[in-house]
Amino acid sequence: MNRIFYLKTCNTCTRIINELNLPSSVVLQEIKSNPINEIQLDELKSLSGSYEALFSKRAQLYKSEGLKDKQLSEADFKAYILKHYTFLKRPVLVYNNHIFIGNSSKTVEAAKAFIHLHE
Repeated sequence: MNRIFYLKTCNTCTRIINELNLPSSVVLQEIKSNPINEIQLDELKSLSGSYEALFSKRAQLYKSEGLKDKQLSEADFKAYILKHYTFLKRPVLVYNNHIFIGNSSKTVEAAKAFIHLHE
């Protein structure tokens, strides 16, 4: 699965997608209009090692629902990501069975280098 999960209203996601210059084999999945499903999330978890790695603790709902004060389990992280798109850390790129999560410059540079090597 060569796919990027992103939010079209997120300027950072748009900038990163443009910066990565993704090959045509990469499917763009806008997570608000086409939410991530359980099978996709399980695949991402198998690549990332945990649901927590895919969970955004910067989401407004994380704070407004008081989740920062709770001990969340892996099952909780999974359930919240499936419940609302905002809980998925963005963007998430899967390319040739490698996963790149989030928008840090280190992650973006690693994704760029990997794509360039494997085009």
